[in-house]
Amino acid sequence: MVAEAEIVCHQSIQVLDVQYRYISKPTNIQKIEDIVEISGSSSSVVQQIRASVSIPTEISRSEVDLKSTDTVSDGALESPIIQFVPTIRSGSFADIGPRRFMEDEHIRIDDLSSHLGSLFKCPTPSAFYGVFDGHGGPEAAAYMRKNAIRFFFEDADFPQTSVGDDDDTFLEEVENSFRKAFLLADLALADDCTVSSSSGTTALTALILGRLLLVANAGDCRAVLCRKGEAVEMSQDHKPIYPSERIRIEQSGGYVDDGYLNGVLSVTRALGDWDMKLPKGSASPLIAEPEFRQAVLTEDDEFLIIGCDGIWDVMSSQHAVSIVRRGLRRHDDPEQCARDLVMEALRLNTFDNLTVIVVCFLASDNSEPTPSPPRQRRLRCCGLSAEALCNLKRFLDGGDSS
Repeated sequence: MVAEAEIVCHQSIQVLDVQYRYISKPTNIQKIEDIVEISGSSSSVVQQIRASVSIPTEISRSEVDLKSTDTVSDGALESPIIQFVPTIRSGSFADIGPRRFMEDEHIRIDDLSSHLGSLFKCPTPSAFYGVFDGHGGPEAAAYMRKNAIRFFFEDADFPQTSVGDDDDTFLEEVENSFRKAFLLADLALADDCTVSSSSGTTALTALILGRLLLVANAGDCRAVLCRKGEAVEMSQDHKPIYPSERIRIEQSGGYVDDGYLNGVLSVTRALGDWDMKLPKGSASPLIAEPEFRQAVLTEDDEFLIIGCDGIWDVMSSQHAVSIVRRGLRRHDDPEQCARDLVMEALRLNTFDNLTVIVVCFLASDNSEPTPSPPRQRRLRCCGLSAEALCNLKRFLDGGDSS
C-alpha cells in the first residue's frame, strides 16, 4: 500500500481570475494540434498565485471551456469568486481487476510544502499526485512511485519562488522542470539493474501551486476536471490511433499495426521500455516526452479525477464526473468516490488494473443533516358487528350477555 500524506493546507491568496488554458510546447519530436490561447498577459497569472504579491487594479478575465470563450464584465471581477482558494483533500483506491498481477502505482500528497519541508519554497496550498500504469512487469511503475519526489523536486531543479522573479520565467521553469523529470526518470530506468528492459510505465502527474493546476502526461492515463458538473479533460490519451501521434510515429521510423505501436505497445509515450528505445540517444517512435495542460482554479472547479486506462476503457469522462459528483453530494468522501469509480469499471467489465485518485477543491461540508420530524403513530381502527355492539352494550349496562 502506498504511503499517503493527507494534510489539508489552508491559506488565503489572491489570484487573477483566468479560468482555463491549455499549454503545449511543440518540439521537433511531436506535433500539437489543439492549443487554446489565453487573452491577456500570462505574466499576471503566477504573480497572483504568490501570496506575497497583490492583485493589479485593472485585470481582464477569460473563460475557456470545451465549447466557447466568453468575456466577463468588470463588475464580475469584484465578486467573491476572485477570493477563491482551493481547499485540497483527496482519496484514492486501487484494485487488481481481472488481471493476474497488479502493475499500477500511485502517489498522493495533499500538502506538498509540509512533505518537502525546507527543500523548496512554493505557493500555498500546494499538492502533488501521480498515477503510474505499468506494463511488462511491475518494476518500472514501482520504481517511479519510490523515486518520484527525487525526480520531480530534487534532480530536475524545481524552481524556487520569490518576490521579484519574472512570472513568465517561473511558469516556464516549472514546466521545463517537469519535462526534465520525465526524461531523467526514463534514463534512470535504463540504468537500474532491478528494472527489466521490457518493463515500462505510463505516467501522469498533477501539481497544484496556489490556484494553478499543471498536468503532465505521457501515456494513456487521464485527468478530468469537473467544472460546474461538466467534464473538462486535462490530458490527451497517447494512443497509436490518434492522428497526431500516428504522424509522429511514422516520421520517426515507426509504424502502427492493428492499433499497436510497432505491433507491440498500445501507447505511444511511456517511461522505460528500453528494449524498444535502445540504443540511447537514437530516435525512437516511443518517447517519454510529456504533454502539459494548465488551469487556474476557481470556485466553479469542484474536483479532479486521475485514473489509469482501466477506468477510461469502459466509461466516458462525463460518466466518471457524474458518479463522483453524486457521491460527494451524498457522503462527501473522496476516497469512497474513488472506490465507486473502480466498482463501476468492474461492473462494466474492464479488463485491466484499476487506480483512481479524486482530488477535491472545495471545503468539506460538515453541516449536520436537518432532523426529520417525528413520525406520528398510526392508529388502527377495527369495526364491530351489530351483534357485538349489542352484547357490549348489555355488558356495560350490567345485563346478561349470554
